[in-house]
Amino acid sequence: MTVLTDLYAAAGRAGLLTPAVIGGAEVLVDFRAPDVEVLDGLGLSSDYAIRYPADVMALDAGHELLIGGVTYRVREVRAVGDGSECRATLTML
Repeated sequence: MTVLTDLYAAAGRAGLLTPAVIGGAEVLVDFRAPDVEVLDGLGLSSDYAIRYPADVMALDAGHELLIGGVTYRVREVRAVGDGSECRATLTML
């Protein structure tokens, strides 16, 4: 998981990640919002979601987080690939 954590750290330093406040702690996540261009305009996101390394935090359905001054509730969390990364779908409150 060190490689994934290093990748997220590099993405954070490059300004590619978004700060999220979860339980009073700030964590950098890959945040996607509906109809937001992703991958330099190659696609559109269709849902509020975050991706993050699994070893950074433990989220479950019902948790709330703050991104850009907006509160979101976690709907579902799924492991991605080998389980070292997670994707959480969100609902804006």
